[in-house]
Amino acid sequence: MHIDPHVHCRDWSQSYKATIKSVTDLARSQGVVAFIDMPNTDPPITTEELVNRRLETAKSEGCLDGYYLYVGVTNDPNQIREAVRIFDSSPKVAGIKMYAGKSVGNLEIPLEEGQRAVYRTLAEAGYKGPLAVHCEKESMFRPNLWDMTKPYTWGVARPKEAEIASVRDQIAMAREYGVTAKIHICHISVPESVALVDQARKDLSISCGATPHHLTLSSEDMLTVEHLEYKVNPPIRSHADMRAMRRLLKADKIDMIETDHAPHAREEKAYNANRPNASYMSGIPSLNNYKSFLEGLKSDGFTAEQIRAITYDNVKRVFTKIRE
Repeated sequence: MHIDPHVHCRDWSQSYKATIKSVTDLARSQGVVAFIDMPNTDPPITTEELVNRRLETAKSEGCLDGYYLYVGVTNDPNQIREAVRIFDSSPKVAGIKMYAGKSVGNLEIPLEEGQRAVYRTLAEAGYKGPLAVHCEKESMFRPNLWDMTKPYTWGVARPKEAEIASVRDQIAMAREYGVTAKIHICHISVPESVALVDQARKDLSISCGATPHHLTLSSEDMLTVEHLEYKVNPPIRSHADMRAMRRLLKADKIDMIETDHAPHAREEKAYNANRPNASYMSGIPSLNNYKSFLEGLKSDGFTAEQIRAITYDNVKRVFTKIRE
């Protein structure tokens, strides 16, 4: 019995990719009894009206049991305060999500000034729930180095230093404003970021999660154009980083597994020479292989207690609203 705190359902304008129903069915087939849906939808989930609409969609598909969602934040203090009110009033809103850098959709807060507004407003509101953060510092991106025919260059264009710097920024701002929120660093991908989180545990309520793809794939698996399917945010890292991340997971330095399940249509991922300027969407449907990933952990010496901790107990500890 497992909980996945990070999936992307695609209902509304992107239902052709996946729906809450299809993701729920997949989750149950993989032993996942509850999951949290991300808010970078179209339109993004940032208001009470859209939260209620999303829950109505889940209800209409017969999937309300085990379904939870985040409310996203912008850099508008009024919207941030509304997000806090939504969290406080809705048993199905498991936390607040901030994109401290561009991912998929249009919900990013790339500038430090905007991120400060989030921490300052959450502190003023006395918010005590989870704040899940996508950490990549856009000012450190090097988009001119991206070559779609060499998919590994995605990790050059969005280097690991951008993640490390953003994690450091979030910790510094959380301390500066004295937030009482539970800071959760999503899909952490390199050991340096894990070290920053581990050091911050001394004075902050902070956790981090890692994905199956960051724990099994490396940039060496992305050498040819056929491997565009592995383009994700944050990018797949080096083999050395991947192995180090597995060791840190085994050493209980990473709190939980989150799939970041992100389905796209085949034509949005596969290379097409007739579309030289295509964006090629970021995202991997990692929930598809959840069971086999856990079997791999067992083969690697992870105990049943460790697997339960990173797939259930620690998730419940951070996201306390979840009732499976």
